[in-house]
Amino acid sequence: MQNNNSPLATTRCGNTEFRWGERTYIMGVLNLSPDSFSGDGLSDIKAVEAQARRFISDGADIIDIGGESTRPDSQPISTDEELKRVIPAIERLTDELSVPISIDTYKSAVASRAVAAGARMINDVWGLKQEPKLAQIAAEAGVPIILTSNQRDKPCNDIMPEVILSLKRSISLAKEAGVPEQNIIIDPGIGFGKSLEQNLEIIRCLSQLKSLGKPILLGTSRKSVIGLVLDLPPSQRLEGTAATIAIGIANGADIVRVHDIREMVRVCRMSDAILRRKQDEL
Repeated sequence: MQNNNSPLATTRCGNTEFRWGERTYIMGVLNLSPDSFSGDGLSDIKAVEAQARRFISDGADIIDIGGESTRPDSQPISTDEELKRVIPAIERLTDELSVPISIDTYKSAVASRAVAAGARMINDVWGLKQEPKLAQIAAEAGVPIILTSNQRDKPCNDIMPEVILSLKRSISLAKEAGVPEQNIIIDPGIGFGKSLEQNLEIIRCLSQLKSLGKPILLGTSRKSVIGLVLDLPPSQRLEGTAATIAIGIANGADIVRVHDIREMVRVCRMSDAILRRKQDEL
């Protein structure tokens, strides 16, 4: 395991390099599911491309495309339906955009087709619990994979030790499948079977994940933890998201997954200026 004080190795994603530690990177959420919890699901390919272009113009470093909602009460969709939603969008955006595309899926068949279509990162919200073959696909394609700690199958009481243990298991599976160290990114999984207090604890204690020696992705954007604290619907959770992002960066987040790109880029830049700027840059 990499020493938590050692600099993280650069992760290459398509033609983009993520030089962890230099700044916070921005992943834009592009939902293609009509039942997205945040109400931003798109289906028209022209609207998808327009949204992606806005994200890039606003400062997104990578676009994360998902075809199946991950909200707690959502209904699973078939592999065929998920492919129908995401593959045309990935093919279109890969041809048109300058930033890499990530595929948000836990299905190996979808990940395989998405990578073949041009996706350059896999975002697995189950951390290889559902389909370990995702790691093999990432290894063979040479693309990074995001491993999320998901407690929906087994709620727990002591959240930080469980998140760390869960991520250790996922990392081991990825490495056994041949995924290089620098291609593994971890996500504590805000939501995904955690209570309000557990989600708040994860954000507060995020720095504990540095012991795993991997880049940390934080995905709090518009999530229920913000809605429960502020008693607001998803469309009004901008300020709450900003607070979680700023605190997350202070506690070690390297990349953030967000809906409101322009505003969160500003939050990240300000946070980075405080936390990452070197003396010789002042």
